[in-house]
Amino acid sequence: MVELEMLSAALGIVIGIILALTGAGGAVLAIPLLVFLFHLTIFQAAPIALLAVFMASSMGAIQGLRKGVVRYKSAALIATVGFLLAPLGVKLAQHIANQMLSIMFICILLIIGISSWQMAKKTIIDNSKLAPPACMINPATSTLFWTASCTKRLIGTGAFSGFLSGLLGVGSGFVIVPSLNKVSNFDHQTVVATTLAAVALISVSSITSHIQASSVNWQIAIPFTIGVTGAMLLANETFSHKISQQTSQKVFALLCLISAIQLSRKIIT
Repeated sequence: MVELEMLSAALGIVIGIILALTGAGGAVLAIPLLVFLFHLTIFQAAPIALLAVFMASSMGAIQGLRKGVVRYKSAALIATVGFLLAPLGVKLAQHIANQMLSIMFICILLIIGISSWQMAKKTIIDNSKLAPPACMINPATSTLFWTASCTKRLIGTGAFSGFLSGLLGVGSGFVIVPSLNKVSNFDHQTVVATTLAAVALISVSSITSHIQASSVNWQIAIPFTIGVTGAMLLANETFSHKISQQTSQKVFALLCLISAIQLSRKIIT
C-alpha cells in the first residue's frame, strides 16, 4: 500500500512540473498517466485529475485577482452555468462504457495537442478589420457591455465547459480560452485569469459529483494532490520561467499526441 501512495505522489510531482510549465491545461495529461500506471478507467481517473485542475486553476485565479485582471462577473456567469452542468456530465459518464469514454478522451487529447502546436507557431494577426466581438470592454470605464449576444455566448461556453468537465474530468480551459478570445476584446492576461477562475469553480462541482458517486480512490488521490501542489509551487519558483512559452507549448503538444497514441493502443489491445 505504501508503494501505491509513493507512486501516486511521484506521478503528482510529474504533473505538477507539467502544470508549472504549461498552465492548468497540463492536467489533462494526468488522466492517461493514471490509467496506465494504476489501471483505472477514465471515470475513476477523472476526479483525481480534477484535483490537479482545481489546485492549478485556483492558484492562477488568486494571482489574477491580486493583479486585478480577472473579469469576475464573466467568470462567475461561465462558472455558474458550468457548475450546474458538470453533475450531468458525471451522471452520463457513469452510464457510458469505458472504451467509449476513452475514445472521447483521445479526441480531446488530439484537439488540445494540435491547437497547442498551432499556438506555439502563431504569429500576430491583424484583427482591426474584423467585426467587433460580442463582449466589449468600455475603454473609458473598464466595464463590460452586457449585451444579450455577449450573455448568450458566455452561457454557452459555461454549459459546454461544465458538461465536459463532468464527463471526462478535463479542466475545459481549452474551451473557455478560445471562446473568450473569439467573443471578447479581453487581453491575453485577462482571458487566462478569467478562464482559471471559472475552471476552478467548475472543477469543484465535478469533484463533488464524483464524491457523491463514491468513485474517488483517496489512497491515490491524496498523495497525488500533495505531489502536484508541492512540485508546482517549487517549479514556479525555480525554473519554469526559464523555459520559453513556445517551447513549453510544443513539448505539451507532443505529450498530448503521444498520450493519445498510447491510449489508442491500450483500447486496441
